[in-house]
Order: sequence, then structure tokens, then C-alpha cells
Amino acid sequence: MVTTQPPVEMNRIKEAELIRYLKPLKSPVLIQEYLDSIPYNTTGRTLSPLQVMKERMAHCMDGGLFAAAALRRLGYPPLIVDLAAANDDDHIIAVFREGKCWGAIAKSNTTVLRFREPVYRSVRELAMSYFDLYYNLKAEKTLRSYSRTIDLSRFDKHLWETTEEDLEYIGEYTYRVRHYSLVTEKQISILNKVPGYLYDAGFAGADSEGLFKPL
Repeated sequence: MVTTQPPVEMNRIKEAELIRYLKPLKSPVLIQEYLDSIPYNTTGRTLSPLQVMKERMAHCMDGGLFAAAALRRLGYPPLIVDLAAANDDDHIIAVFREGKCWGAIAKSNTTVLRFREPVYRSVRELAMSYFDLYYNLKAEKTLRSYSRTIDLSRFDKHLWETTEEDLEYIGEYTYRVRHYSLVTEKQISILNKVPGYLYDAGFAGADSEGLFKPL
């Protein structure tokens, strides 16, 4: 006779499993180093933090959720910000504060859109630190706006940290929250292309299957 765990007990088991996995990640930079160490997720699924650890892969949405969950265990609120782009993928960063300054952790298929030290005085200033480094395969600078901070605890009832279900709905939610423009139309019209040396550095080691194909 096959027995199954009651849902509440199963949730406790999964939560304990997640805590055990995250225990070695004792600082923001160690969380970033873990994300840097695993392959880019090209499956199209959005994985919960527990599934990221089990399957050892993540894309930027997975990585943002994972980093937020790991930061939560260190005493930070589980916050993410959506960086919205034109003719390119959006980018999700997990944000945290040290004193009055903001930093970020992120998984990226490029080398330049990842960790930021907590030295930025506002979320806008933090978002702008990505501007010159946010470009597509046509060497176009594509970052346009950033969202307000999103507290993932609003999804706790859906067990977003441990579920085996696809979390695409969280990604869809990030598109609907308020965004703030970083550049004007006039500024966009005179943007320069990214120089070759930076282009090459940014895409070094990228998984081509996971790169956005611009129009």
C-alpha cells in the first residue's frame, strides 16, 4: 500500500530541504557565486528556488526568485525589481539594502548584468548602473525602465519557494506593476552602439540558445 504525506507535512519537508540547501550561502556575494556556478536555464520554465537547487540551473527570473529566497534567510525582505528593455529580454534582479544603500544579485546569460555592491542611494541609481551594460545582439543599448520593488512574500500562499509548479505567473505580474522611465525618447534617439570590446566581454561564455534574438 502506497502512503502519501499530507500537504501540510509535505510543505514542511520541502521548506526544511530548502533551508538545508541555502544554509551555506551566508552572504549576498556567496548567493551570487552560486548562481554564477550553475548553467543557464533554456527550458522556458520558471523554477522555484528549491527546484533551482535540485536541477542546478536558472535563468534571470529563476535567479531573481532564488536570490530573494536566499536573502530572506539572511534577514532581508524577499524583493525583486524588473528591468524592462526594448527589443530585448527584461531582466530580474533581487535587491537588498545595507544601511541606506541598495545592491543587487542576478543570474544573467551575459557577464555584466549580475552582482552590484550595496553602494547605490536609490533603486533608480541601482537600475542606472546597468544601463551602459544592457545591450542586445545588435549592440543596441536596450534598458528603458525599472519597476517598483516587488515583495515576493505576497506569493507565499502559493508556496513559490518550494513548489514544483511553473512560476511563470510571477513573471507576468512583474510586467503589470508600476515602472519608471530611465531615458527620454530624445535620449534614446541618440544612443550609441556598444563598442566591440564591451560587446565581446558581455557575451563571453553565453549560451546562445538562451539569448534574445532582436528584430
